[in-house]
Amino acid sequence: MKFSCLRLFKYYLGSEFNFQKKTSMSQLQRITLFLSVLLLGILLFLARGGINSRAPLEELARKSLDPEIALSNGRPTVLEFYADWCEACREMAPAMHFIEDEFKEDLNIVLLNVDNNRWKDFVEKYSVTGIPQLNFFDKNGVLSGSSIGLKRYEEVRPIINSLLNDEKLPSLMVDGKVSNLQNSLPI
Repeated sequence: MKFSCLRLFKYYLGSEFNFQKKTSMSQLQRITLFLSVLLLGILLFLARGGINSRAPLEELARKSLDPEIALSNGRPTVLEFYADWCEACREMAPAMHFIEDEFKEDLNIVLLNVDNNRWKDFVEKYSVTGIPQLNFFDKNGVLSGSSIGLKRYEEVRPIINSLLNDEKLPSLMVDGKVSNLQNSLPI
């Protein structure tokens, strides 16, 4: 005797179950279901940032000035050396984005991707061996200090204030999460 899955299913549910029975939805139920799905889709879209959603790291990199222009336009500049794969860089990006928004009229924030050969000369010139690396320049384009590793907003803000006020930078330490570049740079 052959048993199929359908026969077993009928057996366990009882013979009164009709597999051919179709359920129909009223017009009101269809409209309600459509509107619910549409509303859910819109909420998910907005929760993900809408049309202009970009990761803070991407957005900062996209808005960055060319470093030569930034270092010669009379405003203090922060060069951030980063990589897309760097977790510490991505973790620090919201703080840097907030600083960029807060000081956009007075400060240049320039992101240089260490994996882009275009910035190889800058990586070598500023001896980038770990990322994120922040290099701080005064309004004359003179290097005032640098920092390697993940920094929070509360740690970067006093440095920015010192740059803007032409003061000596606070002590900068190499700490936090750092990504090593020794074997990752294309040569």
